[in-house]
Amino acid sequence: MAIVLLAASLPWSTSLVSIFAVIWLVTLFPTAEWTDVRAALSHPACYLPILLVLLAVVGTVWATDIPWQARYGGINPAVKLIAIPILIRHFEKTGQALWVAAAFLISCTAVMLLSWVMFLDPRLAFGTESLGVPVKNYIVQGQEFTLCAFGALGAAVHIQSQRRLILTLGFVTLGLAFIANMIFVASSRTAFVCIPILFVVFALRYFSRRRLAVLLLGAIFFGLLAWYASPYLRLRTEVVVTEYQAYRDNNASTSAGMRLEFWRKSLNFFSEAPILGHGTGSTRTLFERDAAGKSGVAAEVIGNPHNQTLNVAVQWGSIGVIVLYAMWFIHWRLFIGRKTLMSWLGLVAVTENILSSLFNSHLFDFAEGWMYVLTVGIAGGMLLRGSAGLKERGD
Repeated sequence: MAIVLLAASLPWSTSLVSIFAVIWLVTLFPTAEWTDVRAALSHPACYLPILLVLLAVVGTVWATDIPWQARYGGINPAVKLIAIPILIRHFEKTGQALWVAAAFLISCTAVMLLSWVMFLDPRLAFGTESLGVPVKNYIVQGQEFTLCAFGALGAAVHIQSQRRLILTLGFVTLGLAFIANMIFVASSRTAFVCIPILFVVFALRYFSRRRLAVLLLGAIFFGLLAWYASPYLRLRTEVVVTEYQAYRDNNASTSAGMRLEFWRKSLNFFSEAPILGHGTGSTRTLFERDAAGKSGVAAEVIGNPHNQTLNVAVQWGSIGVIVLYAMWFIHWRLFIGRKTLMSWLGLVAVTENILSSLFNSHLFDFAEGWMYVLTVGIAGGMLLRGSAGLKERGD
């Protein structure tokens, strides 16, 4: 029950997520067995996240010129990954993953409906920084809505095979409502990158060549229609060019400009220590030293370079990047094979995290990181449970 409440609270609160995570672990440990540990350590989908956390812990040793408080702080973003093997083993044994997925979907649907209400009547948008974003921020909301949209569309395909027309139409409508909210109300540019790529993955997975061609042509048509119908979509896209020009010509601290500057500096930091990196928690200190005596965007200081690869590379070098990419690859490959709803949810979560991590450190961010942990954990557990069942039957 605690993990269901954790999933339900994720779109709304960081504190509740932390509380329910602790409760879940406290209630889980008394029932844990040594066989669970051995099983978790025997599969790369389980031990690679642990390896990345261990690297963060060991990386504090060679961050010799970094304050210990910063080193400990550098471990925290990775710690949640330990929950992946625990979740995989738990749901491999219990098989009750749909409750968790449903709790997250229902909770995000409530956020989406509230977002539409705020958009239709801005007078109700009190206590929020952005119109149509009732809680947290538009980046988190965009990632949550993207996962829910494609999860709902995948559910519609699987339910359609059972000839349950009304429920199928309900999930299709829900998925399109999430996408429409991101197009017309509020979303991040990262989500706009993820949506078309995930749509292609969705089409390739579920449709024949003939239907695929029709579907892609329809998607292009509705994409163009959304472009002309949504001033918000055009604004979010066109502002990237304006921000880049301001950064290039005037050294201005724009969103796009800062990302480019963070990436440029991070690559330089990585080149200084390409094997082991500068150690856990070193990023902010490196940016502070580089910013000394500079102005404009070059004087910006950040502890997160807004790119997951660079975030890892600066702290733990090429070794860290290899572990990160190996984990992504193993998790992605885990969900490619069997065409179940859970494998689709896992595939969406991993693909979305890889894509969004080009522009953010979403694996280490709180909400986006927990989305990855929960989805990979429950979907991976259900998939391994199904594989075990097939082996027992000799299939």
